[in-house]
Amino acid sequence: MKLRLTLPKGRITDEVVKLLSACGIEVRSDGRSYRPFVSNPEIEAKFLKPQNIPKLVEIGAHDCGFTGHDWVVESGCGITEVLDTGLDPVTLVAAAPEGTAKQLDRLDRPLIVAAEFENIARRWMESRGRPFIFIRTFGATEVYPPEDADLILDLVATGSTLRENRLEVVAEVLRSSTRFVASKAALNDPAKAERIEALQTLMTAVLEARRRVLLEMNLAADRLATVVEILPAMKAPTIQELHGGRGYAVKAAVPREGLPALILRLRQAGASDLIAYALEKVVP
Repeated sequence: MKLRLTLPKGRITDEVVKLLSACGIEVRSDGRSYRPFVSNPEIEAKFLKPQNIPKLVEIGAHDCGFTGHDWVVESGCGITEVLDTGLDPVTLVAAAPEGTAKQLDRLDRPLIVAAEFENIARRWMESRGRPFIFIRTFGATEVYPPEDADLILDLVATGSTLRENRLEVVAEVLRSSTRFVASKAALNDPAKAERIEALQTLMTAVLEARRRVLLEMNLAADRLATVVEILPAMKAPTIQELHGGRGYAVKAAVPREGLPALILRLRQAGASDLIAYALEKVVP
C-alpha cells in the first residue's frame, strides 16, 4: 500500500518540494494538477491548502504531510508533528495601530479583533479576560485597523507589512514553521511508520547538512591543541598526520553560521590551506 502524502499548496510549496528533491524524491506538476508525479513509486501525493491538511491527516484521508505549526494548533487535531523542518519561520503576533496599544485596555466597549486564526485568537483573548468581538478574515488582515478592528492577530516574517500599515506588535502569540506531520493510525501501522521514519531521517540529514560545511585545514604540530580547542566539531575533528611528519590535516563539519569569523580565528591560531565544502547530507 502506498504512503499517502499531502503537500502544501501556497507560499511554502517550493521549499518543501526542494527538500524532498534533496532526499531523492522528485515531485513534478504542471501547476494545474493537484496530483503531482512522484518519483518514488511507494508514495502518492496531493496538493492541499495548509489549513486543511491537519484535519484530513487526522481522519485518515492521508497518512502524512506538511503544514504550518500554526494550523496544527488552530485545528486542534490529534496528529503528530514528526519533524520541525524550520522552513518558513513566522511569528503570529497581536498588533494594533501605532500609539494605541496602551489605550486598548481603557476602551469602554468590547475590543474588535480580526484574525484568520479564530480558535487561537479566541483562546488568547479569553486568557486576557477582556470582552471582544471577533471578525474572521480571509487574508489581508493588516488592512482592518483602525476603522474595522482595534487589534489583529497576523503572521509576520520580517514585520515590514506591519510597519507599512503603521501597526505595532502588542504581543507575540505563537512561533511557527513548516512541520512534517503524520496520523496516529499511520504511525501505528508498521509498514507506513517505517516509511515515515525513513522520510524523517532523510529530511533531517538534508536540513543538518544545510546548517553545516566541511572545513579542512593544515597546521603545524605545535598548533594542534590550540586549533582543536577552537574548532566546533560535531563530536571531535578528524586528524591525520601529513606526509613526512610535516604537521597535521584536520577536518570537521562546522556550523555554517559564523563561518567567516571562525575561519579568521583559525587562521590566527596557525591553521593554513583552509577549504570549506558544502555538504549534501549529515546523519548524526
